[in-house]
Amino acid sequence: MALTGRRVSFEYILLGGLNDQPRHAEALARLIRGFQSHVNLIPYNPIAEETFQRPTPAAVEAFSHALRERHIAVSVRASRGLDADAACGQLRRRLEGSLKPA
Repeated sequence: MALTGRRVSFEYILLGGLNDQPRHAEALARLIRGFQSHVNLIPYNPIAEETFQRPTPAAVEAFSHALRERHIAVSVRASRGLDADAACGQLRRRLEGSLKPA
């Protein structure tokens, strides 16, 4: 940041019921306070092998709002292919299984 003058980007994966509450956003804002940054929120895309849950749209919005209130630049990554289990992180497991020798 000091060398380029550019802001630092953070990617934060939101896990439903685990780290998606406004109090978590407040803690994140405290950690990154004091320098120019941007947070890219990534709602988790569920896979069968894991028990993590996708956060609700309301939780994502509340988290994002809590960051904005603290003057943190934030964006939410749009998930594509979620309805077909083809979103980011979901295809990896399928592909790994298909690459195993017979």
